[in-house]
Amino acid sequence: MKKLSKVQLKQQAAVLDAVTTLEQQALVELPGAVQCWFSMEYEAFPLSLLVRLQFAAQPYLDAAQPQLLAWQKRLSGLMLKKGVVLKDMRKHLVFTLNSPDD
Repeated sequence: MKKLSKVQLKQQAAVLDAVTTLEQQALVELPGAVQCWFSMEYEAFPLSLLVRLQFAAQPYLDAAQPQLLAWQKRLSGLMLKKGVVLKDMRKHLVFTLNSPDD
């Protein structure tokens, strides 16, 4: 694995901070929320950013699905505070049952 540049480390820190904040809010406000995790390709950032909010079971996921747009807006706002503009916020956050290991 190649070493990340200073710019990439800064991008990673900004995303990690925003995702951690989003995760803390989700654990409080969304029943069944387990964790948030993200993936991205540094060469295609921020277009490649994908944040996943994991739920414990299907009923929790189904109950939270109507709120997805509001949570996508939250992520977009958190990233904007970090100086990162997500042009199409709907592409960057999904609700899932999968864990990072799946």
